[in-house]
Formats: sequence, C-alpha cells, structure tokens
Amino acid sequence: MSLGRTYGVGLVGLQGRMVEVEADIGQSLPSFILLGLPDASLNESRDRVKSAAKNAGLPLSRRRITVNLMPADVPKHGSGFDLAIAVAALCAGGALRSPGRCVFLAELGLDSRLRPIRGVLPAVMAAVAAGYTDFVVAEENAAEAALVPSARVRGCSSLAQVAAGLGADPELLVFPAPVAGGAGAEAEEDPGVPAVPDLSDVSGQQEARFAIEVAAAGAHHLLMTGPPGAGKTMLAERLPGILPDLPDDQAMEVTAIHSLAWQGRPCRELLRRPPFQSPHHTASTAAVIGGGSGIPRPGAASRAHRGVLFLDEAPEYERRVLDGLRQPLESGQLVLHRAAGTAVYPARFQLILAANPCPCGLATGKGIECTCTPQQRRRYFSRLSGPLLDRVDLQLSVRRVALGDYFSTETPETSSTVAERVHSARHLQKERLRPLNCETNAEVPGGLLRDALRPRPKATAALDRAMERQLLTARGYDRVLRVAWTIADLAGHGTPDADDVGQALGFRTQGAAA
Repeated sequence: MSLGRTYGVGLVGLQGRMVEVEADIGQSLPSFILLGLPDASLNESRDRVKSAAKNAGLPLSRRRITVNLMPADVPKHGSGFDLAIAVAALCAGGALRSPGRCVFLAELGLDSRLRPIRGVLPAVMAAVAAGYTDFVVAEENAAEAALVPSARVRGCSSLAQVAAGLGADPELLVFPAPVAGGAGAEAEEDPGVPAVPDLSDVSGQQEARFAIEVAAAGAHHLLMTGPPGAGKTMLAERLPGILPDLPDDQAMEVTAIHSLAWQGRPCRELLRRPPFQSPHHTASTAAVIGGGSGIPRPGAASRAHRGVLFLDEAPEYERRVLDGLRQPLESGQLVLHRAAGTAVYPARFQLILAANPCPCGLATGKGIECTCTPQQRRRYFSRLSGPLLDRVDLQLSVRRVALGDYFSTETPETSSTVAERVHSARHLQKERLRPLNCETNAEVPGGLLRDALRPRPKATAALDRAMERQLLTARGYDRVLRVAWTIADLAGHGTPDADDVGQALGFRTQGAAA
C-alpha cells in the first residue's frame, strides 16, 4: 500500500485555502473514490483523470483508488483540482516521484491536455501567502500566475509533460498532437485594451464636463439627470479616460477579481487601467451585486472595483438592485452569504447614474411636450431611494446642448489635458491624506472633515445654513465637504474657500431640484 500527496487551492471568493490531496492505492476491487465534500464538477474529475492518465501513457492502477481532499469538512468546487488528483494518484501507484510542496492548478482534458482555469491569480496569491512557492499550471495560465512575486511557475501543455518532470519513464509517455483552433489557440488571441472615447467628442456641456472632472479627481459618485440626447452617456463613457493608472497593489486586486470572473481568456499582465462596467438595466441582482448558485461569484459591482460602475437609465433597474449598492458605497466591499459559503469581494467603485427627468424624457424646461402624469413621474424616480441618493456626492442637471455650442469652432479640451489636472489633484490628496491612511477625498471619514480637515467657519457658512434648514443630512454635509476639498485641489487652493464650498453645495442640490 502506497500514498501520494500533492497540493491545490480552494477558493471562496478571493480568499484561498490550501487543500492537501491524498491518494491511496488499496487491495480491493477496481474503483475510484473521491472524498472531501466535492461538488458536482469536482466529482466528475474521476472520469477526466482516468481518461487523461490513460491517454498520457500512464494508466491508473486497476485497484481501489481513494482520494481525499483535506480539510475534509470544507466544501471543494471546480475543475482546478484535476491535475493535483492525477499526480497524487500516479505517485501513489509508483509511476511518479513525490513532487514535494508543489501546487498543481489545472483542469484535465480527456486527451491529457491541461486546460486553463478561472481564479489562478488569487489562488497563487493565497498559496504564496501560506508559504508555497512552486506551481504547475496550464500554459495559458502561466503568465497570469507569474504575476505574483516570488512564485516559481511552470506552465505545461499536457499531463505527459508534467509527468516527464516528475521522473516518469519517457518511453511510456504519450504527448497529445496539436489541435488547430482549440481552446488553447483561442486563449492565445489577445484583443488588446479597448480604446477609451475622448472627452473632446463632447460639445458644450461645460458644467457637466467640470462635474466629470471633479468626480474623477476625488473618486466621487455622480448622478446626471437630463433629457435624451443631452450627452449623459457620452460623458460617463469618457470618465475612465481621465482617471489615473492603478498602482501595483490596486492593479493586483483588480486583476485577481477579473481572473476569478473569467472574461473568456486568462490575464497576461496586471490591469493598470481602471475598469468600466455598464450592465444593462434588465440585469439581475446576482449579475450586478454578485451571487449565483453554490459559491457566490463576483458581479459587475466587484468587477468595477477601483473603476467605474455606470448605470444608464438608472430608474429602470429593479429597486432591490439599486438598494443593494448602498452597503458597498459605504464600506467598499460586498459580503455575500450563501449556504455553500460566505464570499467577500472588494467593491470600491465610482457609481455613475444617468436618468431621464421622466418616463418620456421630455419634462425639461416648461415641460410642455411631456405626456407623463405626476403619478408616473413619482413612480419612475421612486426606485432611486433617498438613502441611495444621499450617498451620491454630485447630483447634476444636464441640459440639451445649445446650437451655438454644438457648432462652436472652439476645440474642446481632450481627455489627456483634463487627466493632467486630475493627476495633480490626486497627488495633492495623496500627500495630504497619507498620515490619515486615505488616498482620495471620497474616502476621508466624516470625523476628520469636522476636525483636522475642517475649513474655516466663514467658508462653510452657507453649508451650515443649509443643514440648519434641514436641506442636508449629516452624511450630505460630509459629502459636500469632500467635494469642496476636491474642487480646491483642482484649483490649487490650500484649503476650500467659500466659493469652493458653494460650488460643491450647488452640485449636491442641483439634481434634486431638477
């Protein structure tokens, strides 16, 4: 009787846990038993492993094979344990030598090819944190796994190639022939980073352009209300183009989320540009917030981490989807509880909402052409609850572009020009907030705004009067101060003055008044 041992990683959200894979060959009738709370896709690995081993020239023992995934009381899921199970079973049968503390992360095809899997980056990060440094993955996942510092990664194309590195008899090994147009070939295609539209495409709308600049500089949330064709969607789509690149730690977080979300191909480099997610208004709660059957999966809110979540036609979304965003807007993360486990995903995104003034979209100006009843208007905006809007820093009324602005010969500023000012404002924030463990004005706690970062009383006089008249909540007061600091940073002021605070207060109340 012999025992083989390898290692894999079980993921619950972005949190990984080391899984020890044991394989034992018993003196009994031929069978393959898999223990350790495997799910359906993992249970099917028994047949994949047997066929892959046979087609690699290393058929499994004809005796009883028992594979145990430890810890046995933790549910395991996914096909990423296939290679670890196959190597452990072959080691137990004496065909391979022990791989030591090497971690195996790959799915097996019936022809013994190694297939890429989702979540390789967070799995390798978890293993490195636990003290493991050697990894074997599918070739398509090798570049992604190598993004983790101190990880020694070997990318292989087949089980036979893995076995050759573990002392298998080379005369027995069978390497699969290349398959044109297969899954591996698709993974090699790199469509590149999609081009971000330029802000110079937007004619007129100076106030809205400045609101987008303020939102980018301070990482503030924004609501734009206006008639169809006013340019709300154009402005939102150009916001990522003026945001600064992500630093290493944030880029690693974003790349790990997208690795787990699996957008059709493995990641080959860190995602430096802030992501942009714009789900359709018919999207379900699981699609936007995250969830699904089994282990909760990341939704659009988590995929927009450190970037932009744009909800066009916001009042058309289900009320529960919109209210589900309230918690991550405050905490910067989503905690999804399911029977199969609890997943925690980061979700510190900029929320950009766009809405028409009414269902027909014509309730602007005198609203003569609008055919909506007052009840229809109330029902339309009732999905944007008060608690949600109270968390939105900038609330802007976007009007139609005037004819003179539309045919103006003056060239609008480009995204690169605006991005330079945003970068300078972000640098000022970073230097000022470093002792306070914050990076942007949007993250500053309310206590600091009322203490160490409190502007002079003369500057906040109008804001104090608005709160005394109960036009603002305490949360709204803090958010106006955050926006005022951002406006001051863009202007190069040392601290917000009365004009900065007044402009921030106007952005806060303008959308509601419209």
